[in-house]
Amino acid sequence: MQVWLLRSLALILCAPVGAEVPQAIGKKLTWEYGVEWRLVRAGTAKMTWAPESTGFQGSLDIVSEGLVSKLYRVYDQYRAQMTDQLCAATVNIHAEEGKRRRDTAITFSGGKAAFTERDLLKNNAVVLAKETPIPECVHDYIGGLQQLRMQRPELGQSVQIPLSNGKKAAPVKVEAQEREEVTTPLGKFKAIRYEVFMFNDVIINKKARLYLWLTDDDRRLPVQIRVRMQFLIGTIELKLEKQE
Repeated sequence: MQVWLLRSLALILCAPVGAEVPQAIGKKLTWEYGVEWRLVRAGTAKMTWAPESTGFQGSLDIVSEGLVSKLYRVYDQYRAQMTDQLCAATVNIHAEEGKRRRDTAITFSGGKAAFTERDLLKNNAVVLAKETPIPECVHDYIGGLQQLRMQRPELGQSVQIPLSNGKKAAPVKVEAQEREEVTTPLGKFKAIRYEVFMFNDVIINKKARLYLWLTDDDRRLPVQIRVRMQFLIGTIELKLEKQE
């Protein structure tokens, strides 16, 4: 399993347009997910969201468990600051993956994303530094998720929005596909399934398909996330287990 995918799963989302649901992002929230790979418990993902005086703050913590942790331990922390319009301002990532230890800082300003990655096992040596042109307002992954929660596109609609991971920026297509019932440890939910077209060299160069289920109500809870990779990797799924 390529565990780089774990820390990306809850983040690689973006924003279509529609009727706003302001209450969806106006308060502090915490979601905890169980991560499953090939019917095996692979880890947990905890996402937090909080309004601040000048904008918003989001975080994601990914921890591997069980067999996956024995094969390839993962402990990743993602922290993002956004403006009051959900435009990305800064992102900081601490990644411990197997024998790899990296810190990454991204600053979004002045029409560019400045990306710097350092190797903590080599005296903080810079392993990658680059600048990428971006639109005036671009979403990071967590900000993009919140933007999507405020919208309610009709089934069959698709839109493109600016998204950046600091190394690449692109308009990403999101399509509202079906209404479905989703079962998680918290119960059954009526939800809308979205497909987010950000793999296959759009933002991430891996071949995959990403699906996201949001509840079909004013809460717009992200209750399930699924990534279908090539056969050798298979499907990875996140299901909502706890919310606060």
